[in-house]
Amino acid sequence: MDALPLGMLSSNTQDNVTHVSEAKDYFVERNGVRFAGTHLIIDLWGATNLDDPAHIDTVLRDAAIASGATILHGHFHHFSPNGGVSGVLVLAESHVSIHTWPERDYAALDIFVCGECDPYKAIPHLKTGFLPERIQLSEHKRGLIG
Repeated sequence: MDALPLGMLSSNTQDNVTHVSEAKDYFVERNGVRFAGTHLIIDLWGATNLDDPAHIDTVLRDAAIASGATILHGHFHHFSPNGGVSGVLVLAESHVSIHTWPERDYAALDIFVCGECDPYKAIPHLKTGFLPERIQLSEHKRGLIG
């Protein structure tokens, strides 16, 4: 079955049985704060394997799955042999994106997930896959309510 936008209702008739899923609120509440999701902005310095789209795809898929996300689609573009890669995984819960500069051993990533996903669980996979010497990380809560 094709994925539906979050919160959408599905009516599937098969064998004269109708299945309807209830709309789900993907906002979360943690420590008394209600918000849509967590967005990590990640810079990897002194990183490796930044010019191989297949490797990057594998690392980001492993990271997304570890965070509890559902991968819907992925696309990675290699700018030239030994050049940078830009890519995105579209998730049911939002996205993971990357832009690499292999000539500088640098990658810029963002991981935005809603619901019960935990983007911090992706970090060990990024460390293993890219072996960065240094990581800069910032967190933003998206869709803060009140």
